[in-house]
Amino acid sequence: MPKIMKFITAFCFITAIFTTILYRSFNSERYKTLAITFGTSTYHLGMRLLVGVLYNIGMKRANYKKKWYQIHSWESRLYQFIKVKKWKAKMPTYDPDTFSIEKHTWDEIAQAMCQAELIHETNIVLSFVPLIASIPFGSFNVFFITSICSAIFDLLFVIIQRYNRPRIVKLIVRQR
Repeated sequence: MPKIMKFITAFCFITAIFTTILYRSFNSERYKTLAITFGTSTYHLGMRLLVGVLYNIGMKRANYKKKWYQIHSWESRLYQFIKVKKWKAKMPTYDPDTFSIEKHTWDEIAQAMCQAELIHETNIVLSFVPLIASIPFGSFNVFFITSICSAIFDLLFVIIQRYNRPRIVKLIVRQR
């Protein structure tokens, strides 16, 4: 997955440059929309790669016992309502080894889940930064749609982490 994500980011970046050149040459709204779309996609993908790297560098261990990571009573009902159990396995994992029970203890996996949750929560907030670009470029709708889609995509991963972690914590408690 890391190679694919880096490739797509590079593709979007090159395409954003190419469509920007076309827009400047022909002053066409179509090329402007494409340049904005690929530029914004480059931001969203690149930002996610960077946020993950920064958390991996700066955060060695997450304490899954902290209040931030505790599940609220209403969350379980929400997760049942949206049927997380049915769709969670269909979502991609950036680095499956991070959650491998062959390579890590349950404690390490719980910590990795907390870190993944923080990464995706940060991504949700940063998904809306491109809205600022709508001021000089216009095309607010393009920026808004890509920001909303990106935030929802990351929210799904936050939900998965919060859905799975209580089960992992129960396993840790049983082992002790």
